[in-house]
Amino acid sequence: MLESYLTIKGEGEHEIVIQKSRFIGYVKRTETEEEAQQFIQQIKKKHYQATHNCSAYMIGEQNLTQKANDDGEPSGTAGVPMLEVLIKMDLKDTCVVVTRYFGGIKLGAGGLIRAYSSATSEAIKHVGVVRRSLMKEIIIEADYHLLGKVENELRNQNHLIDTIDYADLVRFHVYVPIAETDSFQQWMTDFTNAQVKLSVGNERHMEVDVSLNE
Repeated sequence: MLESYLTIKGEGEHEIVIQKSRFIGYVKRTETEEEAQQFIQQIKKKHYQATHNCSAYMIGEQNLTQKANDDGEPSGTAGVPMLEVLIKMDLKDTCVVVTRYFGGIKLGAGGLIRAYSSATSEAIKHVGVVRRSLMKEIIIEADYHLLGKVENELRNQNHLIDTIDYADLVRFHVYVPIAETDSFQQWMTDFTNAQVKLSVGNERHMEVDVSLNE
């Protein structure tokens, strides 16, 4: 299992116009090929009068399932360029559909490749990308006089605070990358002069927004 990978943030759409043709890009996180096919059919049904509904998707942590469909556009000018965007951005479990309404001006092979690539990239940019990481929960129990010190340092170091419980003691529920579990606990022990109690909780995938320039 990958400890960290990129995927689309959610589901959304974005439209661009090129030479009077409308290109509407739809993207969605799909964790199985069945989900991807259902999404494609959903968009095709919505835009059944469109000139083309081209699609591409990558499924699985190792990208074992990669599919592209030109839906009537010249071979290699739509689905494959869309898939190449997903590959270049290394987006796992992501499906994209680009709906085209022909505007009367032919774009040529090169123009189509650029148009479908751009529609895909812009849709992804519009919806956003997250880094999905498998992380370990560390529970920090501290007396109230340490509340500000611990919280400020956690935030200054950009550690992911999930929740803070205020009871007899303050309990911070912090998620750290699995590989950093031991070093984080040692750091917190040193930082507080061993004045906190540390325990390890569950593992879960956490998602953090990332810049598309990453």
